Amino acid sequence: MITTAKRLDLVKEYYFSSKLREVRQLMSEGKPIISMAIGSPDLSPSKEVIEAVASAILDENGHGYQSYQGLPELRKGMADFYQDQFGVELNPNNEILPLMGSKEGIMHISLAFLNEGDHVLIPNPGYPTYTSVTNLVGAVPVYYDLKEENKWEPDFEALEKLDLSKVKIMWLGYPHMPTGARGSLALFEKLVAFAKKHNILLVNDNPYSFVLNDNPMSLLQVEGAKDVALELNSLSKTFNMAGWRVGMVLGNPEIIDAILKVKSNMDSGMFYGIQKGAVAALNCDKSWFEEQNKIYRRRRKLTEKLAEKLGCKVYKEGVGLFVWAKLPEGIESAEKFIDEILYEKHIFITPGTIFGSNGEGYIRFSLCVKEEKVQEAIDRF
Repeated sequence: MITTAKRLDLVKEYYFSSKLREVRQLMSEGKPIISMAIGSPDLSPSKEVIEAVASAILDENGHGYQSYQGLPELRKGMADFYQDQFGVELNPNNEILPLMGSKEGIMHISLAFLNEGDHVLIPNPGYPTYTSVTNLVGAVPVYYDLKEENKWEPDFEALEKLDLSKVKIMWLGYPHMPTGARGSLALFEKLVAFAKKHNILLVNDNPYSFVLNDNPMSLLQVEGAKDVALELNSLSKTFNMAGWRVGMVLGNPEIIDAILKVKSNMDSGMFYGIQKGAVAALNCDKSWFEEQNKIYRRRRKLTEKLAEKLGCKVYKEGVGLFVWAKLPEGIESAEKFIDEILYEKHIFITPGTIFGSNGEGYIRFSLCVKEEKVQEAIDRF
């Protein structure tokens, strides 16, 4: 048998990739599974987005290879969006790089800046892909704690006590996934100062800004952030386009150019029609966010009721697409807890442990579930 690369010894198959096989098997056996685990919006993009894509398919110039940097009008749309929503000025020619989803950007950034043996600061709990990609490129994950008693924000005294001499990148994401902690501009200012002090590339993963959040923020709002920081963003959650794979990375031209060197060797540009749809999405007015959030508020209220029915304590300050909840006293394993619910009540919930050791004792519910299904889940108890 041909042996696999050693780097595969350092990663596991993504949790949802393997767990969903188990869930699909239960469904094939006729079990009435309600999935409340994954943040894949079940709502549709706007009518204008669908029409833009449909029209673009008929464009005779839309079927060839596209620019690695995306259409100029897409980059301008992204720049205008950041100006309108965050007050952040970006040059669409050299400070914005469209991506096939922000997950792609995590790999491209890592390949562009990490050498074997470099250290990477990763939030615990946090998005598992940060660790996987760090391991795949031969760098070393160094976890920093986020805890409820500190509002799921970094402890800067603890950070300063770490050996930071080999740290090249620091990942963060506010609003935070999985907890929904909002963060603040004061926190961003501290993080930018920390990154400048230690010559670290700071990357904020920011796809949840507009879901149930009345104060969207960008790391790039901090003066001087572009010197040391990038921001990833995505249309997946904001505009219900998760499967379309449209994201962006934003920052100063030198850093963006380094990422482009990687990206241009990895793909052949985003499909023209999807780019046209993305332009239409970015031009949606504020009523789009308001209507989406009316739906998510109703879902959150019901989901909190379900969590409390399970004896869990909900993190009420959370925003974004999930409900984060602390398990009842005496429950030792989040994974065992959710498996019992999966097999006894046929409801699939995410254990906090997949996001890191500080996720033990917590579970996460997705709001990508219709109200009647959430109510059905409640009724099963």
